[in-house]
Amino acid sequence: MTLPTHDGLTVAVLGPGGVGGLLAALLARAGHRVICLAGESTAGTLRATGISVRSGRFGDFTVPVEADTELREPVDACLVAVKHTALDAALTRVPPSALGDGLLVPLLNGVEHPEHLRERYRPDHVAPAVIRVESTRTAPGMIEHGTDFAEVDLTGDPVPQDRLTALARALSDAGITARVLTDEAATLWAKLAFLAPMALLTTRHGLPMGELRTRHRDELTALAEESAAVSRACGGPGDAVASLARYDSFPAATKSSMQRDAEAGRPLELDAIGGALLRAAQWHGVPVPVAARVVRELREAGH
Repeated sequence: MTLPTHDGLTVAVLGPGGVGGLLAALLARAGHRVICLAGESTAGTLRATGISVRSGRFGDFTVPVEADTELREPVDACLVAVKHTALDAALTRVPPSALGDGLLVPLLNGVEHPEHLRERYRPDHVAPAVIRVESTRTAPGMIEHGTDFAEVDLTGDPVPQDRLTALARALSDAGITARVLTDEAATLWAKLAFLAPMALLTTRHGLPMGELRTRHRDELTALAEESAAVSRACGGPGDAVASLARYDSFPAATKSSMQRDAEAGRPLELDAIGGALLRAAQWHGVPVPVAARVVRELREAGH
């Protein structure tokens, strides 16, 4: 496909799957230069056909992008959209020397990865982000966005605020609801405290949210309360009642991404979500018997 000229940011996207592919396509459509980083086969497909998106909110469109197997030049930001289970292998595509002065923006679940990334990249260039979206890659370069929202919270305690603001503006101009939050721990724990009960229990019981919240209501409530307590101990928000209200608002057929990974036989982010919750609970002396049991049962089941 013919690539247009760009006057905006240059953004690399490591892992152009459901989430990364959607962000890459929206940024490219908004006039930014986008370089997708993936394996040779996927990179070749993206170079030839671009990224096609089907979305009720953003419409159906195809947009050209650049693609490579490794970052070879400085960029303004590199969005990391792989899962924890693939993180270390994927990072070989982003040499610190090539990233230059660019921000590294991990869109990962969990709370422990920023410290890991700051051992490899400049600490003041690692800008953790939280994304709320349901988006699926059906084939290389083919993205289906299944929700009427796409929201990103950018943070990073040591990261210059003007850098975060510039990226948030670019995301907002592309149609994504983006904001900058000043408390990194609170931002990451707000996501994990909400995500953990849903991810762990939908996967443990193999049920969508509609059945889970009725058939296993007591267990869901207990785990929401435990997660909220750990979040509060770690400096984050913790409101189990609000979490339960959000679970109740989801369509009955909603599945967590961890559940979908289990159904597809893919590795689970069990340690990044459940393991991180248990480690934080132990560190702060917060009792989490339901979380400990569910994580143990998932591990015993081979996850």
